[in-house]
Amino acid sequence: MQISKRDTASGSRYDVRWRAGDRVHTRTFHRRKDADAFAVTIEADKLKGIVLDPQRGNVTFESVAKKWQASMPTKRARSKELDEMVLRVHILPTIGDRAIATITPADIQSLVDIWTAKLAPSTVHRQYSCLRAIMSYAVRADIIYRSPCRNIHLPRVSLVKRPALSAEQLEHLADALGDDQAVMMWCGAVLGLRWAEAAGLTVDRLDLLNGRLTVDRQLTRTRTLEPPKSEAGVRTLACPAWLVDELSALLARRRLTAANGDALIFTTSSGRALFYTDWRRYIWIPACNAAGLPGLRFHDLRSLAATMLVATGVDVKTPRTRLGHASDTPRHRLH
Repeated sequence: MQISKRDTASGSRYDVRWRAGDRVHTRTFHRRKDADAFAVTIEADKLKGIVLDPQRGNVTFESVAKKWQASMPTKRARSKELDEMVLRVHILPTIGDRAIATITPADIQSLVDIWTAKLAPSTVHRQYSCLRAIMSYAVRADIIYRSPCRNIHLPRVSLVKRPALSAEQLEHLADALGDDQAVMMWCGAVLGLRWAEAAGLTVDRLDLLNGRLTVDRQLTRTRTLEPPKSEAGVRTLACPAWLVDELSALLARRRLTAANGDALIFTTSSGRALFYTDWRRYIWIPACNAAGLPGLRFHDLRSLAATMLVATGVDVKTPRTRLGHASDTPRHRLH
């Protein structure tokens, strides 16, 4: 660290020189006390090991975002697609060409405010999460000293209220869905399976003789099978006898046996893997409307499964285990 004085036509100037990495940097001040204060800050940062090369922050936000995307090769394909869409549509057009070190909390808040005026709170949170992750990566990579994603005011997300369905309503929905899809619905309502978990069930994951079903994979939007997001998602569930009978009847209708272990249990009428968007549009929504349950989501059935377990007097942790939650914090209300 060096502070030098030089006289100019307009007065004295004080140059502070310091080394960061393999470069020597200079910053000029009009007053000696300002130069001294800056030098103290640099020395303190050196002791903390956080002195960065100022030139690093001159890279664009877009270039850092690309490095962040490349740094997570094991991230799920669907999550990567969402990140790419958020960046392309909502972030890069605004700050993509900005030097990342010039982006301030005020810039972040302004961007969030624009989103809030047009989008649902949950969508704003999802997009901000992507932006914050990129800035955190920049800090970890010593590109910037401090993330501008701090003290940002986000819109409040209301708790999702799940409907309380009666047995009669579920029977009407099962009739509207038809035999095969009704079995899938019961797997959600009784066992608490997510749609992707039910759609990803294969014959070899059923142990009908002992009344058990194993969940260790799920169907992605690219119609491939992948492990659950967390270890908690892997579980073996006991099935009630009547659901075992329904599953057995479904396998018989489709002429599936143990020899077809890798065959999907729930498919399209042509035997292909389900695609969520098409399934929801052409099967689920029409059936819900016909049953007088417009707006019902397959995920709402998981709440019903948890409610039934709580109603039987089991401890609160048991439903979370059966539903495959990764933590003890419930992600929806139990009614």
